[in-house]
Amino acid sequence: MEINVNSHLRLLMEENKRQNLVSRQTTRIDLDYHVHDSLQVLEWYQLAGKKLIDIGSGAGFPGLVLALAEPDCLVTLVESDMKKGGFLQYVVESLRLSNVVVIRDRVETLGTEDKHRDGYDLCTSRAVASIRIMLEYGIPLVKVNSKLLLWKGSNYLSELNEARHALQVLGADVESVHRYSLIHDGDRAIVAVRKLCPTPPQYPRKVGKPSKRPL
Repeated sequence: MEINVNSHLRLLMEENKRQNLVSRQTTRIDLDYHVHDSLQVLEWYQLAGKKLIDIGSGAGFPGLVLALAEPDCLVTLVESDMKKGGFLQYVVESLRLSNVVVIRDRVETLGTEDKHRDGYDLCTSRAVASIRIMLEYGIPLVKVNSKLLLWKGSNYLSELNEARHALQVLGADVESVHRYSLIHDGDRAIVAVRKLCPTPPQYPRKVGKPSKRPL
């Protein structure tokens, strides 16, 4: 796993010189931080044998890092930005990753397709949108009794308060919040949301609506 993670970061640093995938000021230390943050989920969840979908994978955090850490987990990376999606595909091909699929599309579209709706054991996302928006993106994709795992900062409580209506409408509940520290005490959390029942057929709404008019 270590060799592949290092290879991923090397490819990222090289490609970032040509196009902005992360900030041009990003250092290797910064990238190591993102890797460490991504891997925190393994403290609480086993990924082997699971089918995982990662929303807004960007430069590969957390989805690609998790795929490298657990080769027995089948990972689908969803990234609508063509530049970032192209980079993810480049890494997958360069490292010959057989457990990773890259989809360059909007997640709202995937949530309406039989191939993806109710098709995953876990859905992950890091630093993409507020919890109530992420619920509409992710809950339709996972099976009943499966989980949505969201990486959040110390303000997660206010986001959860805003998400109460979305949880009710989408038939989900907050199962647990795993708090941990990377820079200072309690600065990070992974919010685990369990899908309790089938998602109403009208969700997710059309592309753009979840973010413009959150539940």
